[in-house]
Amino acid sequence: MNAFDRYLHTVITEGAVEARRQGSATVEAQHLLLAVAAQEGTAPQRVLASAGLDHPAIVAALDREFHHSLAAVGVSRGSFGLSRTGGTSKPPALGATARLSLERAFGAASRKKDLRPAHVLLGILRGEVGTVARALALAGVDRTDLLARVQGAVTDGPE
Repeated sequence: MNAFDRYLHTVITEGAVEARRQGSATVEAQHLLLAVAAQEGTAPQRVLASAGLDHPAIVAALDREFHHSLAAVGVSRGSFGLSRTGGTSKPPALGATARLSLERAFGAASRKKDLRPAHVLLGILRGEVGTVARALALAGVDRTDLLARVQGAVTDGPE
């Protein structure tokens, strides 16, 4: 297993931990984003941190997105005791947004040997709609600037 394969395995495994922590039956793009942010010392983690998006900041942004989405349909989390946390005993499967993120990541490199950890983050951030896009917008993140930073990490070469 090469370095990228190990990184990808770790991100997917940690994404499953994040999904389970939130009581989700599937690993989605937001869980992969949290896992990427938790990989200390990697180029993607440093790019996120340089934009003020460490793991706790992403958790807060996703929480705001959850609250905002509920409010958009007239539901108050406090009124119904709704929570993002919960437990599930069944291992979460890879969900649609995670699969699409990984497809975008793999499609961003011309050959498998050219894949870098930053490609995973690039694939996640290139999703123009969905939980991650809404969370970043609500957090005031300049997605265009962040994508440019990630692209720079991709072109800077191997870690």
